[in-house]
Amino acid sequence: MDSFTKKLLSFLDGSPSSYHAVENVKNILEEAGYTRLLEGEKWAIQPGGKYFVMRNQSALLAFRVPAGSFSGFMLSASHSDRPTFRIKERTKLDTPGDYTRIAVERYGGMLMSTWLDRPLSVAGRVLINADGRVESRLVALSKDLLLIPNVAIHMNRSANDNMSYNPAVDLLPILGGADCKDDLMEQVAESAGVQKEDILSADLYLYNRQKATVWGSREEYVSAQGLDDLQCAFATLEGFLQAEEGQSAPVYCLFDNEEVGSCTRQGADSAFLKDTLSRVCEALGMDLRQAMAQSMLVSADNAHAQHPNHPEYADVGNRPQMNGGIVIKHSANQRYATDGLSEAVFRMACQKADVPVQDFYNRADLPGGSTLGNISISQLAVSTVDIGLPQLAMHSSYETAGVKDGGYLVRAMAAFFAMSCQELA
Repeated sequence: MDSFTKKLLSFLDGSPSSYHAVENVKNILEEAGYTRLLEGEKWAIQPGGKYFVMRNQSALLAFRVPAGSFSGFMLSASHSDRPTFRIKERTKLDTPGDYTRIAVERYGGMLMSTWLDRPLSVAGRVLINADGRVESRLVALSKDLLLIPNVAIHMNRSANDNMSYNPAVDLLPILGGADCKDDLMEQVAESAGVQKEDILSADLYLYNRQKATVWGSREEYVSAQGLDDLQCAFATLEGFLQAEEGQSAPVYCLFDNEEVGSCTRQGADSAFLKDTLSRVCEALGMDLRQAMAQSMLVSADNAHAQHPNHPEYADVGNRPQMNGGIVIKHSANQRYATDGLSEAVFRMACQKADVPVQDFYNRADLPGGSTLGNISISQLAVSTVDIGLPQLAMHSSYETAGVKDGGYLVRAMAAFFAMSCQELA
């Protein structure tokens, strides 16, 4: 197993929620010498400086200022969240029989069946009263705590015939017997190192307890929770850190809430990126609009690989394969932001890095989802290419991708971040 894949597995296992993913990125940046900036304070930005800023603990922007003059930004964007279940404020449900169930609601568009009959646990954050001040604590219960049981085939004879799940009935997890009704928040409080009565509110989610793994006859594949989009988030971060200094300022973006539309203060449809780059330009005596005209964004959000059991879902002639290279996404109706110019620049970066490239188009009668590209540029107009790494079972609780493709993205992004804005002309 190569060193990048080892680090990726560790990152995936250590990121059971968007808050943990951003905390891990924060720690990596601080170890690399980056200084945290606070949005509520004055920024002292200097040429040659390395900085990052966080919002809501679930979104993060990092950037470097070249020591010499520069005219624009080379940006990447990925997201920290994944489809899952959010635990409701009143967690306990009245349950027939000797059971305690937990009240949850869906977050994002998930493959619901993949959450059944597997050990689950809880991760996120709690907000506590710390001597009259609101303080956040990350929480990840490291135990097999919950399970959503299927109904036996003997009682549901149509279970294998186009089964439809009612999330208010079929997808409620069991915590334990009827006598453990208060156990969940007690265990959450213990994990946070506080008393249960000190918890003011919580953002808690279910996560799959199965560890990330490499598998296949020749260890070709990686499977884990949250590959969409933590695989891209981690690979673009590695490329960002490895890139040599160029005549543009590299910017790494990790947004939250992409799976539910990005319309939050920490999402790609917020002013987070615009606010940050405006302050950078003001500190350095630059005009933001002029800088944006000489900038480019790589929207990195995983893509669909051709399915071995259902090749008919792929577009004829454009069938991405795992371990076949980075996927450039195209859409005539601009659900992906790629155009001829942005595609050409990204292909040039891949050529410099000796990285293979594939293309993805949705089959004409199967419209796909959107991604970060067009959402981000609704706030800050910049030339954008939508790319991703090919994977299977997108939005499953346990997804699969190719081992080689993450390393390809690291190399391509290192080349991209080092490019100068003059090369975009």
